[in-house]
Amino acid sequence: MKFASYTADGAAHYGAITDTGAIALSPDFPQWPTMLEVIRAGGLPALAAAAEGRAVTHTDITYDIPIPNAPRILCVGVNFPDRNAEYKDGSAQPKHMSLFPRFASGFTGHGQNLIRPPENETLDYEGEVAIVIGKTGRRISQDDAYDHIAALTLCNEGTIRDWVRHAKFNVTQGKNWDRSGAIGPWLVPFTDAAQLDDARIITRVNGEVRQDDTLNRMMFPIREEIAYISTFMTLQPGDIIVTGTPTGAGARFDPPRYLKPGDVVEVEVDGIGLLRNGVEDEA
Repeated sequence: MKFASYTADGAAHYGAITDTGAIALSPDFPQWPTMLEVIRAGGLPALAAAAEGRAVTHTDITYDIPIPNAPRILCVGVNFPDRNAEYKDGSAQPKHMSLFPRFASGFTGHGQNLIRPPENETLDYEGEVAIVIGKTGRRISQDDAYDHIAALTLCNEGTIRDWVRHAKFNVTQGKNWDRSGAIGPWLVPFTDAAQLDDARIITRVNGEVRQDDTLNRMMFPIREEIAYISTFMTLQPGDIIVTGTPTGAGARFDPPRYLKPGDVVEVEVDGIGLLRNGVEDEA
């Protein structure tokens, strides 16, 4: 089952997504005003039970990011071998993973346009799998890491490339432009290691495949990401980890192929879904 945050008829809801529309479930759970409270309460099974046999309540919806008020979003950078080689600096696999924060304001939902700002036109795409933490943990072992995942979703970790080069030791300012990336369309409950271990991620721009790789080639697998991150911070339900993008982003073409208004970007993983966004200039 798939669960999304969305707006319909001028009101915010969360609910189950079917082939014909959405089943609003938020009215049934006033104790959980948003999907964040659902995750913190371990409430996805309760949502699934409540949706069973129910009729669609909305057929015209606007997707928000699945956890609109996500408190912490942490991204893993340069996490595929070919991606590391793109830097052409002769470096071997690094000893430790690269990490940086993103904030919910930098993302929009499925079906909404990414925003290219007037200050810079180097808006780029990065297709990734994102995991939602469902169980508190500190110094989590790799063997236990998957027990702390509540759900999976997709991310287009849109980036203003020139702005990640503004400083020597961080990329934060290039990674947090309002609505420059997207998360969604929905959350898929995590129930089986194969959902990640066998996953293949594909990113298309205007129908052209730009990224195509499998998560089992990550230099820092998701189990290791959870173990490493939880060493220095306590992971909490509702935290999101964006796990890394394959080679093929627009900056790595010669000349670069950055996104422009009218482009359509799709990030797809079997078993999770397809995240689609257009591109427009900031008004």
